[in-house]
Amino acid sequence: MTSALITGVAGQDGIYLAQQLLAQGARVVGTVNPRSARSDREGAYLDGVVIERVDLTDHDGLRSLIARETPDLVFNLAGMSSVARSWAEPEAAKSLNADPVEVILEALCRLRDETDRDVRFVQASTGEVGIGTSPYALSKERAEGFVRTARDRQGLHAGIARLHIHDSPVRPATFVTRKITAGVAAIALRQAESLTLGNLEVVRDWGFAGEYVDALVRMASAPEPLELSIGTGIAHDLAEVVALAFAAVGIDDPAQYVVQDPSLMRPADIPELVADPRPARESIGWEPRVSLAELIAHMVEVDLSRARTGVGESMQYLFAPVTVAPQAGNHGWSSPSTPR
Repeated sequence: MTSALITGVAGQDGIYLAQQLLAQGARVVGTVNPRSARSDREGAYLDGVVIERVDLTDHDGLRSLIARETPDLVFNLAGMSSVARSWAEPEAAKSLNADPVEVILEALCRLRDETDRDVRFVQASTGEVGIGTSPYALSKERAEGFVRTARDRQGLHAGIARLHIHDSPVRPATFVTRKITAGVAAIALRQAESLTLGNLEVVRDWGFAGEYVDALVRMASAPEPLELSIGTGIAHDLAEVVALAFAAVGIDDPAQYVVQDPSLMRPADIPELVADPRPARESIGWEPRVSLAELIAHMVEVDLSRARTGVGESMQYLFAPVTVAPQAGNHGWSSPSTPR
């Protein structure tokens, strides 16, 4: 049985990745912040996962966990994922996004050398590396440097996935896409009158998180370690995301409900950021199937259900409302349809 360690398993990507690995028969161990109380997310989405409460800044704890669990695969998803927060806490971005990567990689090289096992690592990075100037982007760039050192100098199978924006119904509402879908649901149910946003002209590449974690699994099983951008290659501005969300509840003119607040503009925001999906398609056979319109409609549907029922987390919320056909080499996993 393959043993996999996922740092940040209670986050959006950790939840989807854990579900895929469990379905493939792996033993899954996942870390969560020890300062966090057991959440509804753990109960709803992580049944079957061995939960370890380890702080990313507890370097001895990380080393001990790896030595004890001896994982075959390690997916590093934990850390600070908010660009906005990184501007306010730049040192925390480094201590959460970069320093633990160096510690984990050292522990994995030691594990490999002591056990003579094929140990593999995938770092969840960002499309903002090399372009963005935020403390978040710089911390991820520093982490990538540690991965290359472990790969090139120590021979570890260590890959880098530069993930472009990927969302789902389990994305925290602090992120703009969930803020939009939850806000639109509240307006549709007459629980709110408006939605306040910042820059609607920013252009990004949005995809479905349930598909993006499959790219991580493919990278871990590739013959050689890879560095890949993971995204759709399709550009959308935030105004289009807003329009799709309102269209999902039958509102064709969102302008009457949207309030723009200049204080929500980020410092040095990148105007446009879109992936080149060709290398991922050619090297690991990965390409996205769920469209942005399908993704946003599903997220709105789930947020409507949350508002109506009061059920914040449910396995039924996870998957897109279209069946994602299995792709070659994806180990037989595909997303089931959401029950209607």
